[in-house]
Amino acid sequence: MEESNIDYKLNFTSRQKTIGELFYIFIVIACLITIIGGIWSIFDFVMPHGKLDAFILLNLGYQIAIIAGFLAGLFFLLIFFFGLFKKGRKRILMFTFSLKEIEEKYKNRLDVKIAAGGLLLSLMAIIIGIMIAIIQEILGFSSSTSPFSGWLASFSSGNWILFVGVSIFVVLAVTLFLIYFWKNGYYLILKIMGVLEK
Repeated sequence: MEESNIDYKLNFTSRQKTIGELFYIFIVIACLITIIGGIWSIFDFVMPHGKLDAFILLNLGYQIAIIAGFLAGLFFLLIFFFGLFKKGRKRILMFTFSLKEIEEKYKNRLDVKIAAGGLLLSLMAIIIGIMIAIIQEILGFSSSTSPFSGWLASFSSGNWILFVGVSIFVVLAVTLFLIYFWKNGYYLILKIMGVLEK
């Protein structure tokens, strides 16, 4: 256990550890938003209208119990995420910033560098294009109607919160993948080429 902690501290810079902490914090925020959105969506499904009025009509004891129940769940989740902070940060750092060893004969191959760079730029262009299209759909800038815009139009408040949480998850996953690919894309393409060459 001690050796792994020593290796962990030596392998990553303070800047990388800060990035790992930020990613973990954003993952926690995305989890909380997604859970709240999921619960709210269930309430929207069960009772589409009049939830606040029904809550106000309850007596004070029930109101206190409901609010306390939500707060207890929130604090339980925060304790859970705080407990996983070190492990979560370490796993993010190990995935994102650990470099793969490359055999000497494969180092500095121009064709692989060109392929890795081209693939990364293409993936970034695809992701940016999809994100722009989704933002235009959400903001209503798109001139054409699509099934996606019709689907968004049917969202309830809970669905929107859930959608925001899932969207943050997707952005974080894509960002982590791009950082990983930027660091290890050369190795991944070499691995694919090695299989094909065999």
